[in-house]
Amino acid sequence: MKKNDIKNQSGMTFFGFIIVAAILLSILLAGVKIVPDYIEFFGVKKIIQKIGNEPDFDGMNRKDIEKMFDHGAAAGYVTVVHGSDLQISKDENGKQVVTVEYQVVKPLAFNLSALMDFKASTAK
Repeated sequence: MKKNDIKNQSGMTFFGFIIVAAILLSILLAGVKIVPDYIEFFGVKKIIQKIGNEPDFDGMNRKDIEKMFDHGAAAGYVTVVHGSDLQISKDENGKQVVTVEYQVVKPLAFNLSALMDFKASTAK
């Protein structure tokens, strides 16, 4: 090869490719482990919103709300939160508010973990 041909060549080296592939695989692995928890959170949020949209929501007692949540959780494959974990309070207008807050720790690799905080509420 001539000297000029070597100067014009460009591209990624094999070791550069290995490093980029390792980074992309790490991101993919983290995503595969974390995405199911977000899907489950969206299920929890949907159940909470459904309870809040009930016509007689303000007249429901704690037992009714817990039962309705547990029924929706069983149908939606939600296992991380139960009806007994719900926080029920009143807002400044005297309307009932149901809130759930929880954390999920997901081990990724070695001693590296992801901590995810989730919160859903019927408050608008």
